[in-house]
Amino acid sequence: MPSIRCQAAILMVWLISVARAEPEFLGQGSLPGNMRDLSKLKGKDAQGIPHDRLGGMGSAIDYTGKDNTYILASDRGPGDGASDYRCRVHRMEITVKPGAGQPVSIRLLSTTLLSGPGGAPLTGSKKPGPARFDPEGIRMGRGGTFFISDEYGPAIAEFSPRGEWIRKLAVPANYLPEIISESPMGELPPANNRGRQPNRGMEGLAISADGKTLFGIMQSPLIQDGALDAAGKRVGRLCRMVAIGIGTGAAREYAYRLDNPSHGVNEILAAGPDSFLVIERDGLAGKEAKAKKIHWATIRGASEITRMAALPERKASAEIAPMPKRVLIDLLDPRYGLAGASFPEKIEGLAFGPDLPDGRKLLLVTADNDFVAEAPFRVFAFAVSALDLAFAKP
Repeated sequence: MPSIRCQAAILMVWLISVARAEPEFLGQGSLPGNMRDLSKLKGKDAQGIPHDRLGGMGSAIDYTGKDNTYILASDRGPGDGASDYRCRVHRMEITVKPGAGQPVSIRLLSTTLLSGPGGAPLTGSKKPGPARFDPEGIRMGRGGTFFISDEYGPAIAEFSPRGEWIRKLAVPANYLPEIISESPMGELPPANNRGRQPNRGMEGLAISADGKTLFGIMQSPLIQDGALDAAGKRVGRLCRMVAIGIGTGAAREYAYRLDNPSHGVNEILAAGPDSFLVIERDGLAGKEAKAKKIHWATIRGASEITRMAALPERKASAEIAPMPKRVLIDLLDPRYGLAGASFPEKIEGLAFGPDLPDGRKLLLVTADNDFVAEAPFRVFAFAVSALDLAFAKP
């Protein structure tokens, strides 16, 4: 007969196996792609798109901590930086009622325009200058302020509740390109031999539970980290994540390894003192989509790479251990019923909401519709338990 200690261990394993449930898809909600926001802007841009179109806000979302209210940031605007789109954030009420006829309902509450240093409007224009800004990640700070990661920089800026510029937090110098250009080709080698790739900057932003540390993650490897081969093809897999002390400015870095060089990281969300949820995806939509996953990843056991000017090409060496990771949610898994012709390309936002009545965590996943009138803004709601996060599947 097994000893009492052995019996206790067997019971614990059994309890864990019973208590753990896979993340549950609760439903989805949407808003029309041609909807207007509450900015009160008039007129249209050069492409004929209204200046007050409500779009692109699936790029970044965070829970305000109050009721069912969230803050969302629109990215740089229509046409990938082709217009002087005014950067802005929105507050939305997103209510999730599992089992209801409409499980996820969305209501726009307000729109706030962002200003830069000195009060100048921030715009998504790709033309070099102090006013260009590409919001990709957003996290609530203390006292109602919020932080946004700028893909152009890359940079992290803090704003007042009214959208006023407060300050910029310093990002390690090796993240910054040597030459800034309006043309993506003008920011690639041989023009630049270090820093972020164009349109592959700081896509994800997380904040620690104590509000003291920000975590910014790059969409793709830095140029000096073996990002590209001689023909300009993406071959690198190690994306840098920087942790920055909000009060101290002190920085430390870790590496996240992509499953495939063609993938990119699009969001990061703190899921514990040293663990995160990370969106890793391909650039395909509809039936062509192959990889749309939310990984659980941790800095436990990962090498600190703070003082490494360049990382090894293509794969980690014996001296570098990337962040261990496991799949938490595969959005294309048939069990969720989401895959198909209408599945969006740009899954880019993650936020925990208020806990569900049964104690599980509400996880919202958002899609960036790129300001396309025919493409709705979509929010996918999942329930995840503490055990889901602790025992994410390989």
